[in-house]
Amino acid sequence: MKMKKRLGSLLWIGLAAMLCGPMTVTAAELSIQSDTLLRVFSRDTSTENDAAVMPTYEYLQIDIENPEGSGLSFHLYGWGRLDLADNDFYSDATAGELLYGYMEYSQEQARFNARLGRQHIFEGVSNDAIDGLRLSSELGRYFSGSLYAGQPVALDSENGRSGDSIYGGRLAHHLLGRYTLGTSYKKSRNDSDDAEEMFGIDLSVSLPSDASLEGFSKYNLESEDWGEHSYQLFLAFDNMSLRPYFQKFKYEDYFGTGANSANPFRFLADTGEELTVIGGDLTIPVGDSWVLVAKAKAYDYQILDDSSQYYAVQATWSSEAHNQIGGEVASMTGDVAQNDYYLVRLFTYWDQFSDEVPVSFISGDLVYVGFDKEIYGEDRSLFVSLGTGKKYLDDALELKLSGDYSSDPYFDEDFRGMLTASYRFGRDL
Repeated sequence: MKMKKRLGSLLWIGLAAMLCGPMTVTAAELSIQSDTLLRVFSRDTSTENDAAVMPTYEYLQIDIENPEGSGLSFHLYGWGRLDLADNDFYSDATAGELLYGYMEYSQEQARFNARLGRQHIFEGVSNDAIDGLRLSSELGRYFSGSLYAGQPVALDSENGRSGDSIYGGRLAHHLLGRYTLGTSYKKSRNDSDDAEEMFGIDLSVSLPSDASLEGFSKYNLESEDWGEHSYQLFLAFDNMSLRPYFQKFKYEDYFGTGANSANPFRFLADTGEELTVIGGDLTIPVGDSWVLVAKAKAYDYQILDDSSQYYAVQATWSSEAHNQIGGEVASMTGDVAQNDYYLVRLFTYWDQFSDEVPVSFISGDLVYVGFDKEIYGEDRSLFVSLGTGKKYLDDALELKLSGDYSSDPYFDEDFRGMLTASYRFGRDL
């Protein structure tokens, strides 16, 4: 109850500051980013085998904001798709969505921020797109808080939007940058039925010798049990760093959430699975160009009754100009077929060429996996990706062409091609 009163007070304080505070109009910058993608691949449809599918996507982002980051700003980002082949692969030849579109007001005093419109909320247990209002501010020297309310975007196609709602927030205590302890809450309703109610605790601690501890736990208030515990410790000594971590997921409480039919992984709640992961990464720089990374991870599945171990070594060479060449060798040992394999990967990115070369960069990625046991009659998988591109108009326009090939136990062969045109525009208003 105390938390609800505090968050409610924050809402009224935020609204008063937004409506009555200084709204000085300052110089603004307009930036436009356009990404047009043409993809080509083949699929079996209800009317044709190996039908050519050629969807064209347009992603458009528009921002109008103060260069200093305060004051009033506007942000818009959305996508649209047109299937040029129109061969029934998609239920509709055209589709699109506004990913976010909101008005934002920020001021340095108390780090106040208000956003109104379609936006994505990352507040402890919340990772949701909503149509609504979000407020955040410092609450004195040792506390900060945020509050949001609106309608969840993911549920707008489920029998309309009547009865759909989502609200929540986060309250954090911090001390001189040494630690932050946060509590968060979220509740959503779908057609007036409870869809999800979660409580979370997050922790971030700065330790001596550049060490740090971070963690997050999520509690399902409907099932009354913990759905997730994820914690990691970062240790630095000399030039090396070590990151041990622990994760535990209880699927029934992590995915099982009332009437939340928009959750695509909700079916996993019925498995009753409990997964525990313990692992660590060791990063060792060698000279000025090489970085070696050793990884170890242990998986324990309670229902699947499988304990798997994953080990990998990765080496990457990088130049000052961001050219990169690397490789990775990994091994996974487990009782079930999909958890018993070895992996070899090679990758590169190169963007330093003479003026005579007609491209600005070349990228490549190759992944080969060999399974110890056959899966649907296959014991290997292969993925190959190649890409290149060229920049024009003082780097404002970039054309990129890529092609992918894959073959695995779940798909005999798959070829994909993609042409991307990215354009950046900015000017003072």
